[in-house]
Amino acid sequence: MSETGALDAERLSAALSGRYAAIQVVASTGSTNADLREAAAKGAEDRTVLIAEEQTAGVGRRARQWSSPKGSGLYVSVLLRPRKVPFANLGSLSVVAGLAVREVAANLGVDAVLKWPNDVLAGPERAKCAGILAEAVAGEEATVVLGIGLNVLPLGENVPAGPGGLPATSLAEQGATETDRAEIAARLLTGFDELEHRWRLARGSLADAGLLGDYRRHCATLGQDVEVQLPDGSALTGRAADIDPAGQLQVDVPGGERYTVFAGDVVHVRPAKA
Repeated sequence: MSETGALDAERLSAALSGRYAAIQVVASTGSTNADLREAAAKGAEDRTVLIAEEQTAGVGRRARQWSSPKGSGLYVSVLLRPRKVPFANLGSLSVVAGLAVREVAANLGVDAVLKWPNDVLAGPERAKCAGILAEAVAGEEATVVLGIGLNVLPLGENVPAGPGGLPATSLAEQGATETDRAEIAARLLTGFDELEHRWRLARGSLADAGLLGDYRRHCATLGQDVEVQLPDGSALTGRAADIDPAGQLQVDVPGGERYTVFAGDVVHVRPAKA
C-alpha cells in the first residue's frame, strides 16, 4: 500500500477491487459517522466508506468521546442500506464488525476478544483496542452508518480510560506483526465486506449467516457476572448467559429469569465462579 502507512483513497479502492461503492479519505473531521449520516440523507450509495486521519469529535455509545489522535488509528465509517434486513436485526451489525476487527487482530498475532456490545479488547490485561458504533438513519429504507475506531499505533500517555475503567491499548503495543495503517485498513474492509455479505443474505440473522457461533466463542462477556447499565439509568446484575441471533445479550438474573438486553452497556464486575 504505502511505505509510510498514509491512507490513500485511490490505493485503497484498488486494493478492495470494487467491494465498496465509494471510498473517501479526509485529513480531519469531527466525526465520520456524523458525516455519513448527513451523506445518507442526501442519497449517498449503499457501501460508501469514509476514513479520517483524525477525528476531533469522535463518539462511541451513549455519546461518549472516542479519542482519535492523528495518524495513530483507523477511524472508518461505512454507510449500509441492507434493504431486505428487518429493522429488528440491524443492531447485529455491531457483532459483524466486531468479528471483522477481531479477525484482523488475530491474523496480526494479537490476542483479542469481544466485549458485548461494541468493544474489542486486546492483550493479557484486556485493554480496549477498538470500539464500534452502529447508528440507524431515519428514512424510507433501512439505513445504517457503522463506525469503527481501531487503535493501531501507541496513543500516548494522556488517553483516558474507557467505560468501566478499561485502559486503552493498540495493536502495536500488543505485538502486531503489521502496523501499516493502510494495509490494516484494506484487511479490515475486506474482512468486513465478506462477513457483511453473509449477514445481509441471511437477512440479519447471525445464526443463519453462520456467525453466531463465532461470536459466542470469542465473546469474553459470556459466563461473566455483569452489571448492565440500561439507557433509562437503571441497572441489573446477573450472569451473561448467551447471545441471541439478533445480537442481543441474554442475562440470567437472580430468581431464575432470563433477561434480554436490547441496548445498554456491560461492565464486568467480577469473574464468574467456576
